[in-house]
Amino acid sequence: MLWATRLKSHKIFSLADYERLLEASLQSKSVSQGKIIHQHLIKNHIPHGDDDHFNQTIEKLTHLYLACKEVEYARRLFDRSPQKPKKVLIWNLLIRTYAWNGPYGEAINFYYKMLELGIQPSKFTFPIVLKACSALQAIEPGKDIHVHAKRLRLDSDVYVSTALVDMYAKCGCLDDAETVFSDMPRRDVVAWNSMIAGFSLHGVYYDETMQLLVRMQKDFISPNSSTIVAILPAIAQANALSHGKAMHGFCVRRGYIDDVIVATGILDMYGKCLYIGYARKIFDRVGIDKNEVTWSAMFGAYVICDFMREALELFREMMRRKDFALSPTAVTLATVLRACAKLADSNMGRCIHCYTVKSGFVSDLMLGNTLLSAYAKCGIVNDAKKFFYEMDLKDTVSYSAIISGCVQNGHAEEALRLFHKMQLSGLDPEMATMVGVLPASAHLAAIQHGSCSHCYAIVHGLATETAICNALIDMYAKCGRIDTARRVFDRMHKRDIVSWNAMIIAYGIHGLGMEALLLFDNMLAEGIEPDDVTFICILSACSHSGLVTEGKHWFNAMNQDFGITPRMEHYVCMADLLSRAGKFEEVCNFIEKMPFEPDVRIWSALLAACRVHRNVELGEQVSKKIQKLGHESTGNFVLLSNMYGTVGRWDDAAQVRILQRDQGFNKSPGCSWIEIGGVVHAFIGGDRSHPQSPQIKNKIDELLVEMKRLGYHGESSYVLQDVEDEEKEQILLYHSEKLAIAFGILNLNPNKPILVTKNLRVCGDCHTAIKLISLITKRNITVRDASRFHHFKDGICNCGDFW
Repeated sequence: MLWATRLKSHKIFSLADYERLLEASLQSKSVSQGKIIHQHLIKNHIPHGDDDHFNQTIEKLTHLYLACKEVEYARRLFDRSPQKPKKVLIWNLLIRTYAWNGPYGEAINFYYKMLELGIQPSKFTFPIVLKACSALQAIEPGKDIHVHAKRLRLDSDVYVSTALVDMYAKCGCLDDAETVFSDMPRRDVVAWNSMIAGFSLHGVYYDETMQLLVRMQKDFISPNSSTIVAILPAIAQANALSHGKAMHGFCVRRGYIDDVIVATGILDMYGKCLYIGYARKIFDRVGIDKNEVTWSAMFGAYVICDFMREALELFREMMRRKDFALSPTAVTLATVLRACAKLADSNMGRCIHCYTVKSGFVSDLMLGNTLLSAYAKCGIVNDAKKFFYEMDLKDTVSYSAIISGCVQNGHAEEALRLFHKMQLSGLDPEMATMVGVLPASAHLAAIQHGSCSHCYAIVHGLATETAICNALIDMYAKCGRIDTARRVFDRMHKRDIVSWNAMIIAYGIHGLGMEALLLFDNMLAEGIEPDDVTFICILSACSHSGLVTEGKHWFNAMNQDFGITPRMEHYVCMADLLSRAGKFEEVCNFIEKMPFEPDVRIWSALLAACRVHRNVELGEQVSKKIQKLGHESTGNFVLLSNMYGTVGRWDDAAQVRILQRDQGFNKSPGCSWIEIGGVVHAFIGGDRSHPQSPQIKNKIDELLVEMKRLGYHGESSYVLQDVEDEEKEQILLYHSEKLAIAFGILNLNPNKPILVTKNLRVCGDCHTAIKLISLITKRNITVRDASRFHHFKDGICNCGDFW
């Protein structure tokens, strides 16, 4: 350490001495010595003139910092040097540092800066700067650098050519990659691996990837472990299990299976091919050599194979291990969060959220988006919204996740607000966002918002996407525009089974059962195989239109002609169909012969029919069965109470209401929406908070006078409160749908139809009243309730007074 003592004596060294000291430090990679020399140079104010020795000293010091991975010091020294290094070696080191560790754009910037200063790249420059282009998928700079390499006649060098193949392949320019590869005078295993990895990366080229492997061996190049790792993702993508097993056997024979990277790739392949048992055996065989990627691959395999509980248990095992020196990565945590979301395990989701905060991962955008989605799928949308607003960085995925979460959890208005906020933020909604936001318009029957979203999809070239068209069919149908929904369906370039099902169910909820059956016939004529959901749509459409014969035919045809075993949902549809038609003996026999025990939905369908057909005796029997199974909601209490009220059994109706209250079932308040001028107005029964409440009351009073002239009298059985008849009439008069319709009459042009959406079923009194209002006002009125659409015109409803 004599040199250090001499430096501390403040003796001024010659530049040649500094160079020798730096050379020794470089040999030993002693950055601490380099920093002392750097300090000594600064203290002694070595002149920054045109002294070549000084520039060489700075170059050596920069070289030392880069060799010791002290990038910040090297960059600071480089930026402050009046004369930039002339040696290409220093530039190569700088470019390599950023090409390997990022930010990758800096590597490309340094390359162009080097050219500006007249420093000629070497054959070692091109592979490292092309690596940065590959990482960024920056095809334009990559092509430019290819031209430079050609100009210097370095493009035929095996390392440069291999880097060009890798860059073109990763940028998706496979034809260019093939051209460079074919022109190579000599191809080694690395070149073949680059080509195979490029094709494997784009999973649609599975056959080409396998052909490359065959060509490689015909060229007398034996695949190595890197070849296997490159080809396994393509095998997984193609679900080619037999080829995957062959690769596994090859790795065992060659001893590659002991390589943790190869073993992890095989594990991942088995998981994606849904062979979870094989995946777990590989995972256990790796033993103590498992790294973060191995654990993450096993979590992913469990999630893909729908073994969510096993995924969470394995995560707990990992976190409990005393000898586990590695911490979960952002990818690992995101995978586990997907399991939490599938299981609706909000507690584990919150634990992982806490871990991401403590470990510093909370700013990771991918993980943040997954956490956002997990909260939404667990139904805790308020936590999802809170986390969303706390996120420092948001992208289109963030907005898509929170918008979908709001829609799924009944916050449709919030979803529309977030969609507008997204547009104002400068982010362009993508397909996933549009598929998320269109159901919000559908839920609120907000046709103006939905139409604007449709226009946006057309302008941005998304309107031809099948998923978007399916969402548009659903949106227009639920906004009462069944003709527009059909136009979207007819103009689709490519329809999937979801498209046909969406259009069939759309006809069904509008009471257009014959149109639904005709469309189903067209579907079969086009050779489209129906699935189990198709038959739910068909049977539901038959039920809403009273098509008993047709419904029975297609229920039997499901199994006999299409090999689809009916499940509970199909039996519910049939029970509903027969019950609505008043075929009580037949429906009871049908329920008795079911291959499994009927659930609450079956009995609820029958109870609803008992109320309509006033079959109190059967209704009481059905109610007892529902009591044993347990009420799912307030709906059955309301049905039974109304049934008793219809036949004047007020004490029994009161007992049902008491039982409902004692069991903790509170009736959801009726809420109705109407959109006018792009603004959605909401009304709750009896609520007088709307700015136009006085005018609405006056309009209802006016309508009541006309309705009574036509024979209307309030059906008090639909009032659950124990109050006087006069007060019952007032309560009925201010049900939410009547308020919304009166508001529409006041604010819409007389020749425009009125569309109202309600969260519950329309009550019998409102149904009678709206028929009369359509006659009095000579307006078409449509009400979408929780069951179906009711189209009122000239005093008639298309539901046939049964819903």
